[in-house]
Amino acid sequence: MDLNTFILLFSGLFVLIIGGNLLLKAAVSISIKFQIPKILIGMTVVSLATSAPELIISLKSALIGSPDLAISNVVGSNIANLGLVLGLTVFLSPIKISKDIYKVDWPIMMFSAIYFLIIIMDGVISQFEGGVLVCFLVITIIFLIKHQEKSEEDIDLEVTSFASLPKSLILLFFGGVFLYLGSEWFISGAISLASSFGISERIIGITIVSVGTSIPELVTSMVAVFKKEKSISLGNLLGSNIFNVFAVLGITSIVTPLVVNDSNLMDFDIYVMLFFAAIIFPLIFFPKKFILGRIEGVIILSCYLIYVVNIF
Repeated sequence: MDLNTFILLFSGLFVLIIGGNLLLKAAVSISIKFQIPKILIGMTVVSLATSAPELIISLKSALIGSPDLAISNVVGSNIANLGLVLGLTVFLSPIKISKDIYKVDWPIMMFSAIYFLIIIMDGVISQFEGGVLVCFLVITIIFLIKHQEKSEEDIDLEVTSFASLPKSLILLFFGGVFLYLGSEWFISGAISLASSFGISERIIGITIVSVGTSIPELVTSMVAVFKKEKSISLGNLLGSNIFNVFAVLGITSIVTPLVVNDSNLMDFDIYVMLFFAAIIFPLIFFPKKFILGRIEGVIILSCYLIYVVNIF
């Protein structure tokens, strides 16, 4: 196996993360500069910016003829967000669950997961189906904004400093360049790694690619735990999963229809994604009501490890 494969993979991931962070800071700063309401920034601009690596990876994978990598990136990222990031977070530091989680965020996430299952059953996600997903995205954003306006909770933008407009435009440019280069290297490294080990693009997408694009969420979560600050909220992770299906999958399949080559994506992985989405609901109420703690963390992490071991 070539050392260049690992260099491509890890340098691509590193540059992707930098690009995503630059894009996030620039997008929020520009939005503040043009006096876009904070609630709208939190629901749209931040979501778009933080999901940029997943979107770029899936788009480029589909365009170069690797649809399994594009789809498994979304499925794997959704599994990793709940199985790895949430599991590890609540194992180290319990988090409280607000009513919005099980009344609003969780039902929307379950709907997105079930609809994903329905449209992928025939082995193709068409451009029309992609358009429907994007329509659901718009409806979801409008609903969440209207709901948030009635809520007393404020939106946390997670960006403490704002750059001037010229600086923001420079950051936006370099963020885009870094995302492009990082995705080129990361995808090349991932495909090369799959070829070297003789394994499918689906497995690489489910493991390395999806975990790689979930690293920003994982790092944020771990920093919050070790600094004993407010931990990453379950709402953010559920929102990321919703966005991955409606936006990343929707936009990608509009650009080019996605044909599933590896049937395991339809017969196994999609159901695992549904399992992790569904298991969150009972864990919110048992064993401790409205708190996800160490016991729940062990359960979630154990399920994730069993899944990863079984796919090889």
